[in-house]
Amino acid sequence: MAGHSQFKNIMHRKGRQDAVRSKLFGKLAREITVAAKMGMPDPNMNPRLRLAILAARAENMPKDNIERAIKKAAGGDTETYDEIRYEGYGPGGVAVIVEALTDNRNRTASEVRSYFTKSGGNLGETGSVSFMFDRVGVVEFEAAKASADDMLEAAIEAGAEDVVSSETGHEITTTIESLVEVTKTLEAKFGEPRKSAMTWKPQNTIAVDDETGEKLLRLMDVLDENDDVQNVYANFELSDALVAKMGG
Repeated sequence: MAGHSQFKNIMHRKGRQDAVRSKLFGKLAREITVAAKMGMPDPNMNPRLRLAILAARAENMPKDNIERAIKKAAGGDTETYDEIRYEGYGPGGVAVIVEALTDNRNRTASEVRSYFTKSGGNLGETGSVSFMFDRVGVVEFEAAKASADDMLEAAIEAGAEDVVSSETGHEITTTIESLVEVTKTLEAKFGEPRKSAMTWKPQNTIAVDDETGEKLLRLMDVLDENDDVQNVYANFELSDALVAKMGG
């Protein structure tokens, strides 16, 4: 029985991983389609599409899926998606920004509001927390791609703002305007990055206790599971004990 139970657990876990991956691919495809519809279907001529394709490749999304998402933009029956940013406070007064692409504003707003309310937080007006974040570009490379010194030198030459290197990789910060150009320059030297994206970077982070941290993680998870939600950002940091408990 133990073996059977273990097998079922493995299958359940794999099934969950497949479901999570399928949902992620759906979100990536939506961003690719929206980007291609808003501009040219050629990533070399469309910076947003280029970033969307890089994000999809970083998650090992099949090439066929990417091409299908681009072609979908040319079809007349493509859904029209609105880009919406929600801002609010989660448990412990932590600031949260939610970016969504939705074909039904009322549905998404209602769902996002309910997530905040159930977590003990509250949804605010647009602009209520974004002043606590900087809108920046981020490019990430695996640590093995270059030494810290080589990456710093190349990033500065490319026009980046800052570089943080560690054993987990290199994180290069750029302005929004220079993100695509910096990515292209560094890609030519070090190969394709594992990430290139626009992000909301908190100016300061709030240390939260473990109970609050677990509530916040549940809020982040439920937001992330919503099909319309593309990205979630928050300005908190977990205790070392909770990070260890979560498995790193």
